[in-house]
Amino acid sequence: MVDNEKKTKFIELRAKGYSYDRISNELNVSKPTLISWSKDFETEIANLKAIELESLREQFYCTKQKRIEILGKQLQSIADELEKRDFSNIPTDKLMELLMKILNQIKQEGEQTIFLEKEYFETMKSKWEG
Repeated sequence: MVDNEKKTKFIELRAKGYSYDRISNELNVSKPTLISWSKDFETEIANLKAIELESLREQFYCTKQKRIEILGKQLQSIADELEKRDFSNIPTDKLMELLMKILNQIKQEGEQTIFLEKEYFETMKSKWEG
């Protein structure tokens, strides 16, 4: 391999996080030479590493909208499951705590205030007092 080709390959391998020992074996270049190259090509290595990280981020990172869609689907699945369940064995204070957490979370999300129907409130009130 020509010296420039070895240097280019060295930059690629260092950007990928390869050790000096591994690169030394692969390129048949002494470790002290590689350390010297590392100083000479520090900027190139850092830039290539940044490009590779950006590529990985693009590959695995979802947009905010996509994350909200995923969370929305999970929320709907949980809500569907909760619809099937009976909460009669959960103590009132725990249900109230859960209700308050959910309402606070909704408030933090900037959604409109949720008003409970009078019938629902009276039903809950009688359960709380009972």
